[in-house]
Amino acid sequence: MAKVRERADDDHDLDAPRPRRPRAGAGGRWWVGVGRVLLWAFLIVVLFNGIWFPIRNGFSLPTSSAAEPEAGQSSEFPETSAAAFALRFADTYLDTTDPEARRSALAAFVPEGEVDSLDLPEGSLDGENLTVVAIDVINDHNALVVVRAHVNDEPMSLQVPVYSDGEALVLSGRPALLAAPAQATLPEGTSYETDSQAAEELTDTLTGFFEVYAEEAGHLDRYVEPGASITPLPANALEFHELSDVTVPSRSSTGNDDVRQVAATVVWSLPSPDEAEDGGDAGQVVQNYLVTVVDSGNEWYVRDIQGAPHSFGG
Repeated sequence: MAKVRERADDDHDLDAPRPRRPRAGAGGRWWVGVGRVLLWAFLIVVLFNGIWFPIRNGFSLPTSSAAEPEAGQSSEFPETSAAAFALRFADTYLDTTDPEARRSALAAFVPEGEVDSLDLPEGSLDGENLTVVAIDVINDHNALVVVRAHVNDEPMSLQVPVYSDGEALVLSGRPALLAAPAQATLPEGTSYETDSQAAEELTDTLTGFFEVYAEEAGHLDRYVEPGASITPLPANALEFHELSDVTVPSRSSTGNDDVRQVAATVVWSLPSPDEAEDGGDAGQVVQNYLVTVVDSGNEWYVRDIQGAPHSFGG
């Protein structure tokens, strides 16, 4: 009986379910492990970049000597200084009345030992009305300065080669006489529709404006747009004679017909104390202006005045 009970007890043990071992990753532990791996990978990357990037950038950054020009080094050719230099040189070069004084003066412009190469016969050249008309910059150190002049009473140009070391200038070669710059040909005037009614309205306004513009500056505000500023001519410089022509375009170039640019032709009398004492005519001068006017609704005001381009053949 004892054996039978023992067997039954064994059978009972066999029928009971065995306890299960928890699987790997059960309860979220697997995700915790993955998270730890990713966190360590992130920390390694951050540490690596924090150490490597400054080192790498240090290799690639230019040195201060490469980024900044050396002291005294010029990044552009000094056109203004070269123009003044070439004009003074040309005035000396074209004056051959006193060869010895000329040689002494030229020494300030040319390299040492090169003055003899610029010798000219006494009285051979004479230059007047010198002016710089162009500067042909070749690079940061070299340029050709073109000086226009009347050489021996003929219009010509003198090309002066100038070298700059960034701080000083020197003649880099012999100058060359060339023909004077060619005279341009004006294109035909552009035709446009005019506003005769506005021109009639503006004639009185502009007549009054030009009278006080030259003679009675204290009354200038009467004709000038509020807020605008126009400087009158010096007292007794000119005397208004007449407004010979007023041309008003039918439409404004800006699309605002309350603002127009008016072409005005003015005849001025030239005061001359000597001729006035003798009872003679002081003479006259005709000049062209481009006047910007504004229609306030009741009357016109002057906003600006300037010389008129293309007044020939217009």
